[in-house]
Amino acid sequence: MQRITAAVSGRPMVAWRISGRRPPVVCVHGAGVSSREFLPFVEALGRHHDAWTVDLPGFGASAGPRHPLGLRALADALDEWLTAVELDHVVLLGGSFGCQVAVDAAVRHPERIAGLVLVGPTVDPAARGFVRQLLRWMRNAPQERVSMAALNLADYRDAGGRRVVGAFAESLRDRIEDKLPHVVMPTLVVRGAQDRMVPQEWAEEATRLLPAGRLAVVENSGHMVPYRQAQALAGLVTDFLARECAADGTGGAAGPHERRSAR
Repeated sequence: MQRITAAVSGRPMVAWRISGRRPPVVCVHGAGVSSREFLPFVEALGRHHDAWTVDLPGFGASAGPRHPLGLRALADALDEWLTAVELDHVVLLGGSFGCQVAVDAAVRHPERIAGLVLVGPTVDPAARGFVRQLLRWMRNAPQERVSMAALNLADYRDAGGRRVVGAFAESLRDRIEDKLPHVVMPTLVVRGAQDRMVPQEWAEEATRLLPAGRLAVVENSGHMVPYRQAQALAGLVTDFLARECAADGTGGAAGPHERRSAR
């Protein structure tokens, strides 16, 4: 796996890559964390496709400005990074808050994005509030691998409390439901069957709001599907790329709102 550093706004942004077939898939991590959560998935997908995972400014190994960036600025930094590493016609794969960053980038910079994969898209409008999200997070925790806790703590330490709190606050402010109808590219929504952060009802509603969306449910997984079920997710994404996001930009035959399960 290659470590690749590129300058964005004069600061280094760091990514990891396994090269392979187009289109490239770029993973965008959740609030307060980093690319660490995607490394198992990149290893799995990298056997078949060009797979990347990038640390947003101020998180993981990427430097950030003194003040935490808002969601819009994070999406712009992602777009600038794509230019810096000469990536185009990409598929953005967001996890949790990373879905919100990816959707914002796709709505405002659609010319360079071929498709989206939204894994555990936050925030469910029915639970937009700190206390409700905290309760859901606590209910979801038993569904995750124990080793995930150590990774999260390391990420929170690296980012610092101010950035972590700022990212979670941005996730609550952002109304992803207002942006989903403006996503013009094919989109796969993925939910872990035991995800307590993203209930089935919200996953189905998010898919319905998308002009070209379909939903897949991964069994035996909570919110962090890329870490817990990397192989199953890689299979879903490989199928999605073949059917919907071929390198020449043509779509496949699958219709919207198709529901699949992966074990």
